[in-house]
Amino acid sequence: MKYIAAYALLVLGGKAEPTVQQVEQVLKEAGVKADVDHVTKLVNAVKGKKLHELIAEGTKKMSASAPAAAPSGGDKADKGGKKVVEKEEPKVEEAADVDMGNMFGDEY
Repeated sequence: MKYIAAYALLVLGGKAEPTVQQVEQVLKEAGVKADVDHVTKLVNAVKGKKLHELIAEGTKKMSASAPAAAPSGGDKADKGGKKVVEKEEPKVEEAADVDMGNMFGDEY
């Protein structure tokens, strides 16, 4: 994913077809050691293709393989057909006393 993100940043920054070296440089500047084989495969796989078309194509594939929405449970009802209302009690968090260990150099 980091290789795709670096490639996308270059395209969005104005490079029509980023090179392997450009993608590696973006990753290096981000503090990531690039695997040259992965970067080369990515650049070769997307050569001659537009980024927005690749994203649209990938979105179609993802939407075809995943349901559009999770099935709804609807309103809960008991056997008589009446709605059952569930109330959640609010969670109360207790304040914690944390010793900051003279973090800012204040001694008192």
